[in-house]
Amino acid sequence: MTADTIIAADIRINARWLIPVEPFGEVLEDQAVLLLGDRIEAIVSQREADQSYRAREVINLPNHVVLPGLINMHGHAAMSLFRGLADDLPLMTWLNDHIWPAEGRFVSERFIADGTQLAMAEMLRTGTTCFSDMYFFPEIAAQMARDAGMRAQVCFPLMEMPTAWGSGPDEYLAKGEALLREWRDDPWVRIAIGPHAPYTVADNTLERAVTLQQSSGAALQIHLHETAFEVEEALRQTGQRPIARMQALGVLNAHSQCVHMTTLDDNDMAMVASSGTHIIHCPESNLKLASGFCPVHALQKAGTNVAIGTDGAASNNDLDLFGELSTAAMLAKAVSGDAAALGAHEALAMATINGARALGRSHELGSLKPGKQADLIAVDLSDPFLQPVYDPASHLVYSNHGRQVSHSWIAGVPQVQDGRLTRIDVPDLMLRVSDWHQRIAGADRPAS
Repeated sequence: MTADTIIAADIRINARWLIPVEPFGEVLEDQAVLLLGDRIEAIVSQREADQSYRAREVINLPNHVVLPGLINMHGHAAMSLFRGLADDLPLMTWLNDHIWPAEGRFVSERFIADGTQLAMAEMLRTGTTCFSDMYFFPEIAAQMARDAGMRAQVCFPLMEMPTAWGSGPDEYLAKGEALLREWRDDPWVRIAIGPHAPYTVADNTLERAVTLQQSSGAALQIHLHETAFEVEEALRQTGQRPIARMQALGVLNAHSQCVHMTTLDDNDMAMVASSGTHIIHCPESNLKLASGFCPVHALQKAGTNVAIGTDGAASNNDLDLFGELSTAAMLAKAVSGDAAALGAHEALAMATINGARALGRSHELGSLKPGKQADLIAVDLSDPFLQPVYDPASHLVYSNHGRQVSHSWIAGVPQVQDGRLTRIDVPDLMLRVSDWHQRIAGADRPAS
């Protein structure tokens, strides 16, 4: 071996198992992942790495599986501060008597900053490296993500009624356009357009959102067909299903993401498939609020890209995407009546490459390939409750918990090392969360 045959790298990760996601269904053993700067330099056998590479840091993970960082495609990050506030209630009671009053009292720039940081701490600790957020004061959420070095799609809110962030559509769109300009070239944060739902956004406002989408190239994310009640009310009031209205207004397109989609017929699914629209599945939130079941298997068979999200911690009640995958896989089997529906590798794809496709970033995120961004995680499979390991992919989906994530890198920068967060001051954060807890609990008064 001569000096000129040696290739330099910053970090070498020796993994017992590696799931690259692309090619689909592949599990490699005894591999080395070489990181150089913010990119993956190479993925080779450990023997080849010994011969051809030298890294300034070597990390040995003899009981771990390494895979791409997870992408949580829908949530309301700051609502982590409402986690468990009012559980086991019907949706409208939960909203009218607890969540909306609490938002009216407490949502502010400081609330968004602390709540978003709490959400990021949980997501990073459980394997998420990129998340999509839709909530108030998006400029604060974007800055919190950037400061933490976490990737995010931040959707600015858009609806007809006034909120703490703005007086109505004109102000929301003006602020949103400014955010799109400000964050245009940022490698961590992308701004997206976030019309709340068909029943809170008028046709004219949706048309303006689509026009902005077309002129800016931004993604658009909307809650759609969340419940059967939503669809029934739309039919009663307009004679039209919400998804047909969205198609007529141009909302359904290859840069749009529709969240929930629990009440779909064959015609609805055909519209989605033909438009190239992405679906974001939130199984645990849908179950907890009795919202219904997204027909994931049928959508995938129709050729639709389905990614996954947790929704907010107020309606989940956690942001552990591995738990969401387990629920999604088992729910898909029950809904379709097919035990082979949404297998382990398909579930992992939903939380990685499918999310990257929905973001329009599959060329740089969502799988482990040389040249892609060095966003990856390691999961420790050595615990007794994970033994024996016949199939690492199956274990990740059906047996694992996000707390088994031991390491995480975003753009080659360590975010979790040996289970500890590197860039968030957890003790200081917990003091702020405790203060919010006391204030919110003291103000929450159930209706008599």
